[in-house]
Amino acid sequence: MRIGAYNQISSVYGTQSVKKSYSSGTTGAASAKDQISFSSVGKDLQTAKAALSNVPDIREDRVKRLRESIANGTYQVSAESFADKIIAAYDARTI
Repeated sequence: MRIGAYNQISSVYGTQSVKKSYSSGTTGAASAKDQISFSSVGKDLQTAKAALSNVPDIREDRVKRLRESIANGTYQVSAESFADKIIAAYDARTI
């Protein structure tokens, strides 16, 4: 599940405060129109969010192959590769 990507995107859109300015109440002044503009970063994040919503969280084809190889007894784990990943995770402090 890709929680991290959605949290980062929602934090950009959910935590920005809106600044409001009020006029002094003078009559006869021309009314100003509200404007909104999005930065290129905001547009890029919106595009990334839309692309992520179309990608499944679980890659069923890989899961199916792994289940079949485990069931057949043909699944092999490289001890060296496993140790390298544990050390990399420790260095990254994710475990």
